[in-house]
Amino acid sequence: TLEEPHDTVSGQYVLLAHEIAREAASADDVKRDKPVMVVLGNPPYSGHSANKGQWIRELLRGKDGVEETGSYFQVDGGPLQEKNPKWLNDDYVKFIRYAHRRIERTGVGVLGFVTNHRYLDNPTFRGMRQSLMKTFDEMYLLDLHGNSRKGEQAPDGGKDENVFDIQQGVAVCLFVKRTGGSSDSAARVFHADLWGERDVGQVGGKYGWLAANDVGTTPWTELTPKSPRYLFIPRDETLAAEYEAGWGVADIFPTNSVGIVTARDKVAIQWTRDDMNDVASAFAELSEEDAKSRYALVEDSQDWKARWAKADVRSHPEIDDYVTPILYRPFDRRWTFFTGESRGFICRPRSNVMRHMLTGTNLGLITCRQQTQLSFPWSLCGVARDVTESSAISNKTSEINYLFPIYTYPEESQERIEHTRQPNLNEDFIDAAKSTLTLEFVPDGSDDLRKSFGPEDVLHYVYALLHSPEYRRRYADFLKSDFPRIPITGNQSLFAELVPLGERLTSLHLMESEGVAAPSFPMTGDNRVDKVRYKPPANGAPGRVFINQKQYFDGVAPETWGFTIGGYRPAEKWLKDRRRRTLSYEDIVHYQRICAVLDETPRVMAQIDETIDTHGGWPLG
Repeated sequence: TLEEPHDTVSGQYVLLAHEIAREAASADDVKRDKPVMVVLGNPPYSGHSANKGQWIRELLRGKDGVEETGSYFQVDGGPLQEKNPKWLNDDYVKFIRYAHRRIERTGVGVLGFVTNHRYLDNPTFRGMRQSLMKTFDEMYLLDLHGNSRKGEQAPDGGKDENVFDIQQGVAVCLFVKRTGGSSDSAARVFHADLWGERDVGQVGGKYGWLAANDVGTTPWTELTPKSPRYLFIPRDETLAAEYEAGWGVADIFPTNSVGIVTARDKVAIQWTRDDMNDVASAFAELSEEDAKSRYALVEDSQDWKARWAKADVRSHPEIDDYVTPILYRPFDRRWTFFTGESRGFICRPRSNVMRHMLTGTNLGLITCRQQTQLSFPWSLCGVARDVTESSAISNKTSEINYLFPIYTYPEESQERIEHTRQPNLNEDFIDAAKSTLTLEFVPDGSDDLRKSFGPEDVLHYVYALLHSPEYRRRYADFLKSDFPRIPITGNQSLFAELVPLGERLTSLHLMESEGVAAPSFPMTGDNRVDKVRYKPPANGAPGRVFINQKQYFDGVAPETWGFTIGGYRPAEKWLKDRRRRTLSYEDIVHYQRICAVLDETPRVMAQIDETIDTHGGWPLG
């Protein structure tokens, strides 16, 4: 009990405190017991949610005490079957689900939020989208874009800025449930985009537009979200049936996973085998505190702790046996310490898939589930013979990298010999390919393509199509929403010509073959990478990539310098990652080979389109 105040100012503070407490209690009563009809807000966005109460976690899965309701973890009556559905636990999703449930119980109302825009098209949220459509009668979605993680640009190529000082793109949603609305019909869904700078002059930009417009003046486009994705973005549906007839790469190669996440790259990823041995040995020998001090590991995290790393190394004393190459970035092969232990030296080793890259000779396709950049020249995939890091070909949040090995090996308790490996191909896909191509299938390697084909022929065919510029243009809207889908051609001649082109790209990108046009490195010096800059061709001089004031790689075309894989330009990134390092002779040769590979890749890509055109073009016959 508060004492009686002895002065006016103190009395005012006490009265104010009472009023605030009374208002908070009244608001709690409404939230808890009253029929809420309007919910407005800008909830927090956090993949590592701070709201971990049992009630909201169960509500996301369709349970409100004893009562069943819509589940964000189901779609079309079945489970999502997502290997990593963690983004459904983001705080803003929980706030939407809370507001959704309140209006669902009231039977009428409006939900108005400004949130992360990721749920509009990310495949993980398809159950959430369907559930919202079942409850509300009208849904208005204004995508404000501004996602610097995706590198979003306005359709006219201009600058696109976020309305807030954050990297994550945002959207405004207005969901309406009317009195007497039918629960048997899906909501009408309306969408609009707002691109550009956020503040231009006195009345321009996104701020000016938002101040001057409302729901009635927004140029909405009505969508027809359909199973299985229920997208809340527009896309050209004229090619939908054609595209959906193809096989998703995750269905072709059923054993797959996201790449490795170390949580501590500066200790878990090293330049050389010896460097990695030294770091792992230090964790085995030093105390936990000394190891953290040596490697400036200020704090442990929820997913990585120094004591876990130390225990992992100590329980595998033959350190060199566990030091292995890793594809860290495009054409950038480094070293890691990999035992496969969860919560060990590596945060998420994905050992159920990565072990197949370590047990014997293998080859893996790398691609992303959503593609955000589809301009030419550009690659939406890669290949590897090693374990891969989760950002091996793209560093964008929405483009986390998946690895698809073409072979699987027995568990380590079984005999570890190469002829025991099995093709990592869906049997239904094999049957469909055999039937469509009228070829037999051999379970290992490649074949003559006249009578039969093998697993490696499949990968090379897939790799060729994923490098087709016309494939990207034709299916751009669909590639933004899920894993690429691959049509099976029934034309044996086309298949037989595409496979060698995919094989050539595979060999180039693995650095197992060399391109033709390697730049020279004419100037002597200390080979130290200080400031990387590109000087375009001018006055008869070729393009040059400088690593310091004096030394440069001579003969690098602008197309080679600008060639993009995921969010990276390898000709630039590979060098910038080595700033303040001295390039060895092997490093110089490796960079020259990278440039030669990037120079040849667009020409092979053009050959792929030319080959398809000579056989009748798209869709593949």
